[in-house]
Amino acid sequence: MSVLITAPYNEEGLSEIASMFGEVCYRPWKTNGSAFTATKLIELLQEAKATALITEHDHVTREVIEAFPKLQFIGVCRGTPSNLDLEAAKEKGIAVFYTPARNAQAVVELLIANVITLLRKTLPAIDWLESGKWEAGAHTSYLQFKGSELAGKTVGLVGFGAIGRKLANILKEFPCTICYYDPYYTDANKAYQKVDLEALFTKSDIISIHLPNNKETEKMIDRHLIGLMSKDAIFVNTARAAVVDRQALLEAIKNGQIRGAVLDVFDQEPPDAIDYQLIRHPHVLATPHIAGASFEVEDHHVRIMNDQLKKWYNAKA
Repeated sequence: MSVLITAPYNEEGLSEIASMFGEVCYRPWKTNGSAFTATKLIELLQEAKATALITEHDHVTREVIEAFPKLQFIGVCRGTPSNLDLEAAKEKGIAVFYTPARNAQAVVELLIANVITLLRKTLPAIDWLESGKWEAGAHTSYLQFKGSELAGKTVGLVGFGAIGRKLANILKEFPCTICYYDPYYTDANKAYQKVDLEALFTKSDIISIHLPNNKETEKMIDRHLIGLMSKDAIFVNTARAAVVDRQALLEAIKNGQIRGAVLDVFDQEPPDAIDYQLIRHPHVLATPHIAGASFEVEDHHVRIMNDQLKKWYNAKA
């Protein structure tokens, strides 16, 4: 078997794949500077005479799959295989693997850091300091930039999958009170309160979104729910922008209906004019979709993917 690997893969992971499947052709998309298009991916698969593919962000379209209908498996090193035409793979009987929770630790760490940064007014305090406004004997900074602690807050998690549960396990130690909404999961930990969406938006000081983007969740966080938030509440989205009515969120922030927001995802990437209104608002801390971008994430996805492939390989042996 020949496996084309375009996802970033460490040496140990490459060796494991080679020992299981034979020949490995390693062409990481990062050296290209962007994900491989369907046309380029077909070219690479042909060059490698590949019978299997491990990818990350490349465009694994129906065109690609129909050009290589005898691929034995496609591995997608992402939390969901959103760049893969699943229906086409299913039609051809191609096994599909992906790496849920590969970036959970990275997302949780940046999320908590940015929420604390917003609560403590750290960024405007740094700007004030760098601008040279600190006068002798003045207590301006102490008064102007006094913020709030994360400890004692009620945090509502919309979606309680791998990232939501990891976040809850850390936040409970601050300590924070945790409530969550998830129609598909009930946690055994009685310290976490399962509630409906309206209750979560009404009672939470911090609301964090952990939903996939699909027909069921699109614009699920609507004007009504945002309108239930308290004036001191913070809205956090490191998941998918499409699940939120961004116009309703923008209006709530502009009108002072909520305290602010921490955002890492946007309706348009690169952002459009409306996104930039959110990004540039003084009560928003925005980052350019980097919550899951840590060096360690690549090692995590190698481990998760190879563990799955070992089980699949051994089952077929």
